[in-house]
Amino acid sequence: MTDIALIESAREFNRFYTNFLGLLNKAYLDTPFTLTDARVLFEIGVHDGVNAGALARDLQLDPAYLSRILKRFREEDLIEATPDPADQRSQILTVTDRGRAQFEEFGRRSNAQIAARFETLADGEPEAAVAAMRTIRAILDPQVRPAAAIIRSHRTGDIGWIVQSQGRFYAEEYGWDLRFEGLVADVAGKFLANFDPEMEHCWIAERGGINLGSVLITNGGDGIAKLRLLYVDKAARGLGLGKQLVEECIAFSRRKGYRQISLWTNDFLHTARAIYQKAGFRLVSEERHRMFGPEANGQTWVLDL
Repeated sequence: MTDIALIESAREFNRFYTNFLGLLNKAYLDTPFTLTDARVLFEIGVHDGVNAGALARDLQLDPAYLSRILKRFREEDLIEATPDPADQRSQILTVTDRGRAQFEEFGRRSNAQIAARFETLADGEPEAAVAAMRTIRAILDPQVRPAAAIIRSHRTGDIGWIVQSQGRFYAEEYGWDLRFEGLVADVAGKFLANFDPEMEHCWIAERGGINLGSVLITNGGDGIAKLRLLYVDKAARGLGLGKQLVEECIAFSRRKGYRQISLWTNDFLHTARAIYQKAGFRLVSEERHRMFGPEANGQTWVLDL
């Protein structure tokens, strides 16, 4: 049974969002139309002919209620209806020039309304809000297919995301303290400060504009590449992104002439260790430590190239 607190939170968000968009106002976007009017006209306008029955079904509107809206739209010269060649009992609806102008005006006013809201937010907050909206739709809308994940090179802001995401994840999952976040920040900072694009690289796994994973290759000297900070977000487990990121590291290191890849991990990171083993890495040393609070078993793995 769903937690009642979750249900109440969802209802609270619904109330906030309907107020945010002004959906309860009788005059939608300061026009003579209601929200339902605007949605019906929009759906007709964006399609090059839409079946009236399908429109009622897709918008989940009572056919009699929709019929009254369509009748008014015809009287106001916003739409025109012609018999459906596939079903003479139904009609194909299209917008007139006047109707197209009106639904395009809806778009302009809606864009202006949202832009005005976003302009009051701090840098990065509009993107975060839209990312959350995409997440909600991807989870709740069965017709939405999740975007394919991609692996790309890092860009501005990605290294900061690596520090934040890994610091938070290891604190929440394993109880590691701020010293681990400090280590990640140190590795990431040195990578940026001394970045050698000929011999070093950072890969980011991304889906729908959301960062989901990362890994670095740094130059350890003496022909040894260091694989650092492999991470895959919990939301992306099972997509094979960890394996892809490690494969990118191996291919890059071979192209650059490294003789070996070295990495340090901990034995409780079973998924990562399985990836390393399948890729041909071998365990060369391990030691107990309390570097980040709880006792752990650190391990060094290498891959001869």
